[in-house]
Amino acid sequence: MISEVVDTASDAPRGLFLDATVGGAGHAQAILEACPDLGLIGLDRDPNALSAAGAKLARFGDRVALRRVRFDRLGEVLTGLGCTSLSGFLFDLGVSSPQLDVAERGFSFRNDGPLDMRMDPDAPTTAADVVNTYNHGQLAQILHRHADEKFASRIAEAIISARPIDRTVHLAEVVVSAIPAPARRKGGHPAKRTFQAIRIEVNDELRVIEPALETALDALGVGGRGMVLTYHSGEDRVVSRLFRQRSESQDPPGLPVEVAKPDFRVIRPSARKPQPEELAQNPRASSARLRSIERLAA
Repeated sequence: MISEVVDTASDAPRGLFLDATVGGAGHAQAILEACPDLGLIGLDRDPNALSAAGAKLARFGDRVALRRVRFDRLGEVLTGLGCTSLSGFLFDLGVSSPQLDVAERGFSFRNDGPLDMRMDPDAPTTAADVVNTYNHGQLAQILHRHADEKFASRIAEAIISARPIDRTVHLAEVVVSAIPAPARRKGGHPAKRTFQAIRIEVNDELRVIEPALETALDALGVGGRGMVLTYHSGEDRVVSRLFRQRSESQDPPGLPVEVAKPDFRVIRPSARKPQPEELAQNPRASSARLRSIERLAA
């Protein structure tokens, strides 16, 4: 959804724009090209992604500052750069296409590779650790919580019976075998939700979204635009709830005082979705949802 992101960023005041998940720098490059008054802070925990971003953005010189860090350490980064106000921000959540396409990273249920799934290759916990050490209750819980998997208990039981599991294709086969045949024929690959849930657990994705977004919102200057791209319901619930809280008055009703106006407004009442032309070129974008918010007052 590059065009939608650039359109929103173009309305931001001049200054520094945060790309909290810079990845391969597709969004970052488009924003810098379209908005010459913006500099960019790019964060990513994946050193391969950061290297690719550095190469792509090198021509923008000192307009760009890249840092290898998980985005819940945003406050440290802003302090280190002496940045007191952001013109805008983008969080593009989830896994990137380059990560999915490299079998050795272990994110894909289609390409055989080690059960890794770490966005930061130096992180201590791998997908193999989760698959081979979590008990039935823990596995079922993360499958339900992170992926709304209705066959969570059956899949957890099948995983435990098949241990040890150390390859992605083996895990995918185990998951498929645990799901009733009628359910396998709809909703995409039967292992998709299980892989999503394990990836979220390995990278602690849901827990870090809210504190990082709170920091970014607090740093947003007046007129600044914040955007978040989500790819599953768990992420979207966190983002929509936080944006709603920050854009509504928190004054208790019925009190004889003047109601304070909220400091933010949600730019669109519902999330934007990819256009059919984009989906034709990139089917992986089908679950993407873009939510945006504007700072109204300091």
